[in-house]
Amino acid sequence: MLSTQRTAARTASSKLLTTFFTPSPRCAAASAYTLSQTHPRDSHSTAATAQAMPHRPAMPTTTTKAQPQNLRLLSVYYDSPWPHPVYTQAQMDDIKIAHRSTRTWSDWTALLAVRTLRWGFDLFTGYRHDKAVALGRKDPAAASQRYAMTEEKWTTRFIFLESIAGVPGMVGGMVRHLHSLRCLRRDMGWIETLLEESQNERMHLLTFLKFAPGGGAGWFMRACILGAQGVFTNLFFMAYLVSPRTCHRFVGYLEEEAVITYTRAIADLEAGKLPKWENMRAPDIARDYFKLEPGKDGVRELLHVIRADEAKHREVNHTLANLEQARDVNPYVARWEGEGPRPTKGLETVRSTGWERSEVSEMGMK
Repeated sequence: MLSTQRTAARTASSKLLTTFFTPSPRCAAASAYTLSQTHPRDSHSTAATAQAMPHRPAMPTTTTKAQPQNLRLLSVYYDSPWPHPVYTQAQMDDIKIAHRSTRTWSDWTALLAVRTLRWGFDLFTGYRHDKAVALGRKDPAAASQRYAMTEEKWTTRFIFLESIAGVPGMVGGMVRHLHSLRCLRRDMGWIETLLEESQNERMHLLTFLKFAPGGGAGWFMRACILGAQGVFTNLFFMAYLVSPRTCHRFVGYLEEEAVITYTRAIADLEAGKLPKWENMRAPDIARDYFKLEPGKDGVRELLHVIRADEAKHREVNHTLANLEQARDVNPYVARWEGEGPRPTKGLETVRSTGWERSEVSEMGMK
């Protein structure tokens, strides 16, 4: 009696295991399709293993034809996570050269560093700006002068400067990001603004690369960028750990020089010294990122937009340098109620020398 019960139990268990481990035709087909998408030797080894196991039937080795997908690449340019604001021509024309006076030793240190770098870079590149062009005198014949800036020289200068200009925002954002992780607290919105500034400068660089012959830079330019980026990134990183306020003031003064540079380039273009750019359209990447309208997408309009970007970076960094670095909220990402001038990402209100901390505090209490 007992042996009969044991035999029945073994038979039931065998049927249960066979049912459990035997795949349905649909599962077998799916498994075969998965194997066909990996590597041929995987399917061979799987079939051999199945043959060696009496309780499991061999997997079919036929492959299933992949279904066509109705996908088509519309553009090689992606949607930026930080859409670029749209500037009006009147707003861009109002951008002026400005300078914030020094008030502390931190300001003096930042200004001295910027002036030293500007002097050294101009000396190394042999750059001298034509004062007559700055006054708006159109003189195409001046393009043959020794120190005259041509389209190629301006492109080279822009590429090098923008490759360095994208460093401070990324370094500052990284330092504040790591500080937020270590201290287990929020950053009050500074990281996003710094990373957005770095991304904007990188888009400037990618735009001017389209102006270069072959869409790139030579080995000498690449070597200069590699060396300058390596030195500047490490120095700025260590300086930001010591005094982030000084670093933001440094970037504010650096952007003042950038506004001067692009103002002079626009003056050269309007003076007829850059004939290749007079009727040239901006590259596709620039028209897409800056949202340039048809008919208003020339190089002149492009330079105006980029100068406006640099003016905004000038304002933002001077403002951040005026705030308490550890506890103040970034006013450019804050939500404001009511009407009136306030810090914004666009050019609705421009403060060339930055917003003072007292002004931001008063707006927050209204």
